[in-house]
Amino acid sequence: MSVFGRKGFDAFVKSLPGTSLVDQWDSHVAKVGGKVFTLLSGEGDEARVVAKCPEESFEILTALEGIRQAPHFAKRKWVEIGSSSPLSDDELVHYLTQSYHLVAAGLTKKLRQELGIAPTS
Repeated sequence: MSVFGRKGFDAFVKSLPGTSLVDQWDSHVAKVGGKVFTLLSGEGDEARVVAKCPEESFEILTALEGIRQAPHFAKRKWVEIGSSSPLSDDELVHYLTQSYHLVAAGLTKKLRQELGIAPTS
């Protein structure tokens, strides 16, 4: 099931500890510890997800067709990935999982523990 559809997106998000889903900004937003780590907007061929990524991934991803710096996210390191991008489902899940871990790492140790998120090394 593709994460570019709401059912697949929800199933992916719910598989990660400490996550919640809300509808805001005309999007379906996934948060960990109250912090956004990805969002889904649009449908079908217009579907796109936004995710945080490390600087080196940002440069690689934004060089690909269908991927650009995410609008409305002031900092680099956030990309918008369109359903027409060349990424496979597995690659997309990898980047969304990476976004989850990057955002979760910024939470307090206590909150990560309360949410059942494994310690980062």
